[in-house]
Amino acid sequence: MSLELPSLIAVVVGYLIGSLSFAVIVSKLLGMDDPRSYGSGNPGATNVLRSGRKGAALATLVLDALKGWLPVFVVNEWGAAWGLGAGTAALVGLAAFLGHLYPVFFRFQGGKGVATAAGVLFGIDWLLGLATGASWLIIAFFFRYSSLASLVAAFFAPAYYVLGGKIAWPLHRTVLVAIIVMSLLLAWRHRENIRRLLAGTESKLGSKAKPTT
Repeated sequence: MSLELPSLIAVVVGYLIGSLSFAVIVSKLLGMDDPRSYGSGNPGATNVLRSGRKGAALATLVLDALKGWLPVFVVNEWGAAWGLGAGTAALVGLAAFLGHLYPVFFRFQGGKGVATAAGVLFGIDWLLGLATGASWLIIAFFFRYSSLASLVAAFFAPAYYVLGGKIAWPLHRTVLVAIIVMSLLLAWRHRENIRRLLAGTESKLGSKAKPTT
């Protein structure tokens, strides 16, 4: 789909919102070490949890999810007056996700995007977000690997969208493409985790932080 000016503005704003790295922001506000300096070095909620500050990790998780959900919600609720539909909402969500991965405010060094992607999915439809989130929780509970749970959830997200089409929501090609792109990028951002999972050296949820090398 071609982007007209209102859509282009919405996408840019979505990217800028996504570029707010809340793992770094929350840690700095609470006087904590930069999450890029310990554990996996990833500025995300899972790595913040390795600091032992559960409240900071929860705040990071919620805020990272909100920055994915909010732009999609705003476009879905008020975008029609500007000619913005479901396709634009999905592109805005994808832009927020890309902002998290490559944040302009943090030298394009961002996180892996799991919470932000979840927020985007909830913005598209809460049932889609719930189904994908439940998949993450089930895998994380039984296997204790955040990375494995994220990969499984990323794999199922497009499938859930297709399966729910015509039942819970109308299928939209641009929305499906945006979800697939997010899933593929999530897998790419977890490539080192995949290697560690195969080698049996991946850290489990709740493991203590170690300085990055």
